[in-house]
Amino acid sequence: MEDHVNLLLEIFLAFGAAKLAGEIFERLRLPALVGEMAAGVVLVPVLGAIHGETVLEVLPEIGVVFLLFEVGLGTPAKKLLEVGGLSLGVAVLGVVLPFGVGALYLYAAGHSGYEALFGGAALVATSVGITARIFSERGLLETKVARVILGAAVFDDILGMIFLAVVSGIALGGFSWLGLGIVILEAAGFVLFLIFWGRRITQPMVRQVEKFKTRNPAFAFALLFCLGLSVVAAEIKIAAIVGAFLAGMVLSDYDAKFRLKEKFEPIYDFFVPFFFFALGAKLSPEALFNPATIGIAGAITLIAILTKLLGCALPVWRMGFRNSVAVGWGMVPRGEVGAIVALVGLSAGVISEAFYGVVLFMVTATTLIVPPFFPIFLKNVKPSPGPAPETGVEVEPASPSAN
Repeated sequence: MEDHVNLLLEIFLAFGAAKLAGEIFERLRLPALVGEMAAGVVLVPVLGAIHGETVLEVLPEIGVVFLLFEVGLGTPAKKLLEVGGLSLGVAVLGVVLPFGVGALYLYAAGHSGYEALFGGAALVATSVGITARIFSERGLLETKVARVILGAAVFDDILGMIFLAVVSGIALGGFSWLGLGIVILEAAGFVLFLIFWGRRITQPMVRQVEKFKTRNPAFAFALLFCLGLSVVAAEIKIAAIVGAFLAGMVLSDYDAKFRLKEKFEPIYDFFVPFFFFALGAKLSPEALFNPATIGIAGAITLIAILTKLLGCALPVWRMGFRNSVAVGWGMVPRGEVGAIVALVGLSAGVISEAFYGVVLFMVTATTLIVPPFFPIFLKNVKPSPGPAPETGVEVEPASPSAN
C-alpha cells in the first residue's frame, strides 16, 4: 500500500509542479513546456524528490506518443505529400551535415574513432516533441513550415535509427549489411504503406465501429489504432512516436466527423506534461558544469546547432529567409535520441563517461535553447485559414510567405 501512496504522491508532485511552472512561464510570455522542463530539473536532479520509474519513464513515454498522435491528427496525408520532397531534402542534409562535421571535428580533436562515430551519430536525430508542442499551442500545425518539419522528422527518425544501427553494430562487432537492409525496408515500407494506403485500410474498420453500441466507440478505436501502430513502429526498430504520428495522420480525415482531437484533449493535457517534466529530470548538473569537458561540450553544441540549422534551412531556402530559418531552428532539438545513442556507446565500453557527459551537455543545450527563441522565428508564420466553406479548397494567406 505504501508503494501505491508513494506513486500517487510522485504523480501529484510532478504534474502539479509542471502545470504550475507552465503557468508561470506562460505569464512570462515563454512556452509552457520550458516551465515543465524547469519543474523536472528542480524536483529531480536538484531536490531528488522523485525517483520512480513510472513518473520518469512510463508516463513520459505515453505522453510523447499522445503528443505526436495529436500532431498527426492535424496533418492529413495529402498535406504531408505536398511537402514530401522538401521534407526528405531537409531530413537528408540535416542528418549528413551534423554527422559529417561532428565526427570529423571529434576525430581531429584527438578523440578515438568510436567516440567520433558515436558523437556524430548523437548529432543526427531530431526530437520533434518540443517543436510539435509549440506548433500545436500556436495553432500552426496546418502551415507549410509545420508540415515540412513534421515530415522531415519522420524521415529524420528513420535515418537516425539507421545511423544508430550502423555505429552500434560496428562497436559491438555485430553489424551486417543484410540486417541494415532489413531495417531500412521495414521502416520505409511501414511509413509509405500508411501514407498511401492508410485510409483504405481504416475505412471498413470505421464502418464497423460506427455500428458499435458501446460509449464513444470511435474514440476507443482511435486510441487502439494509435497504440497499435506505436507498438508496430517500435518492433521494426523505429521510434514508437513515428507510429503514433502516422496513426493520427491516417485518422485525420475522420477528425471532423468524430471530434477526435476534442476527445483526446483531456488525455493530452494529463500525459504530455510528464514528457517535458522528464526531459528536465534527465538533465545532469554534473555533466553541464564539468570543467574537464566544458570546452569540447561547448564546441559540439555549437556544431549541433549550426549544422542542423544550416542543413535543414538550405533545402527550403525558396520558402523565404524567415521560413527556412524557422524550419532549421525547429529541427535543432536532439532530446532523448542523442542521449540514447551515447548510452549505447557507454554500455559497449567504447566511449568514456566524460564523453558521455559531453553528449548530455549537447542534448541539454539543444533542448533548452529552442523553445524560448522559436516563437521569434515564427512571427512570419500565420495560421492557415483552412478550407473555404463552399468549395473545400484551402484558402491561401494574403502574403506569399505567410506559411
